[in-house]
Amino acid sequence: MKTAAKALLALSAAAVLATPILAQRRGGERLPTACREEITTLCGNDRSQIRTCLRENFTELSEDCRMAVSQRIKARGGQAEMPGKPMGSAVQAPAPQTLAYGSDRLQTLDLWVPKGAKRAPLVLFVHGGGWKRGSKSNAMSRSLPGHMLEQGYAFASIDYRLVPAASVEQQAADVAAALAHVLKRADELGIDRGRVVLTGHSAGAHLVALVGTDESYLKAAGLSFADIDGVMPNDGAAYDVAAQMKRAGPMMKSTYEQAFGTDPARQRALSPTLHAAAPNAPAFLLLHVQREDGIAQARALAEALRQGGSEVEVAGFPGEGLLGHMEINRKLGEPDYPATPVMDAWLKKVLG
Repeated sequence: MKTAAKALLALSAAAVLATPILAQRRGGERLPTACREEITTLCGNDRSQIRTCLRENFTELSEDCRMAVSQRIKARGGQAEMPGKPMGSAVQAPAPQTLAYGSDRLQTLDLWVPKGAKRAPLVLFVHGGGWKRGSKSNAMSRSLPGHMLEQGYAFASIDYRLVPAASVEQQAADVAAALAHVLKRADELGIDRGRVVLTGHSAGAHLVALVGTDESYLKAAGLSFADIDGVMPNDGAAYDVAAQMKRAGPMMKSTYEQAFGTDPARQRALSPTLHAAAPNAPAFLLLHVQREDGIAQARALAEALRQGGSEVEVAGFPGEGLLGHMEINRKLGEPDYPATPVMDAWLKKVLG
């Protein structure tokens, strides 16, 4: 799609969000509330930021929201074509195999394994989306599967049940169940069940950190911390749920309350930082951009993990606000993105 068309779509989508009264006066309906909330969560409220964010991250929205925006733009005489993300110089991965690890339609995963591999180390990714949205298909870096294959790793990206139909506890259970399913079939899939890393972005960062510090989820799936070599949470900010909720703005506070409720005991139970006394997964790499809450949460989790005996590295990268938060997810795996070689070095150390 041409750059001008991308820009037109982003500007039109920003106008749809930022000027709903004007949109109604032109004879159309407003975007659905859930879609407007998605756009605000992804890009914030600043109109100039929304334009840039949507131009670069449009496919981070759910399919329903993308279609609603496209239809709204078309109704107002704009270009309805939707942009994709440029691959740059990243290695493109072949089509994955899709496996079901449970009976729910969202309990599925996409798996890539290096061609001819017999015992490839496994990196399992958990998408973000505020615990209530997101997809294994469009909520991760498009560069990551191909990059992992190039490094000799198998790569899995999972879907999991979403709030409010499921609880965060069930989501953590889904992470463990997905891993158990792949490891049970490790020999036929060409995976080394003795070399495993969990990673995830945003809400997914929280979930992998929770599974990496509260062993009950792994045990319920027939696994233990002995089955995980490392955990790499990417720019999470809810490792201490209560602390994060105290500093959250109205929009995110609503998201946190929907996910974690208002019971202090439940919030503590879902806080990786408060589970980080030993035992934990043996090694962690905490990635973050320059978001004040993300930095504070990563540092507090790192200190708790070190006191629990885990090896911990913390790595910060450029990028501020929601744009930075999305960029580290969108670009991780691109050869020229600063976090990629840091990730590669850590994975090589942990997985061998």
